[in-house]
Amino acid sequence: MAAKRKKRPSRSSLLRRWLALGALAACAFLYYQPLTAYLEKRREVAVRAAEVATLQQERASLERQLAERRSDATIVADARRMAYVKPGEQLFVVKGIPEWRRARAAARPGATIGGDG
Repeated sequence: MAAKRKKRPSRSSLLRRWLALGALAACAFLYYQPLTAYLEKRREVAVRAAEVATLQQERASLERQLAERRSDATIVADARRMAYVKPGEQLFVVKGIPEWRRARAAARPGATIGGDG
């Protein structure tokens, strides 16, 4: 009645296994910091790339606005808004427009203040 005994590996075999496991653990330890630094930098690059894309869109929008602002019609409209007049034109300053609109709206039932009508 020979009982089956599990054969235990030799000491040299166990030592080799532990050394291999230790070497694997040492490699993992040595690769941990560079790998985490790489992944962090990769995330940072992705964030910066998104910022660059946003800034490029904003720049394109500003360049379009600048091109529009440089047109003659826009310059003339802005000058009129700032009360500039062309040489030879006469400037009229009209005061009391809000009061006039209120009086006009009160005189006509159903009219709105500030309306065209």
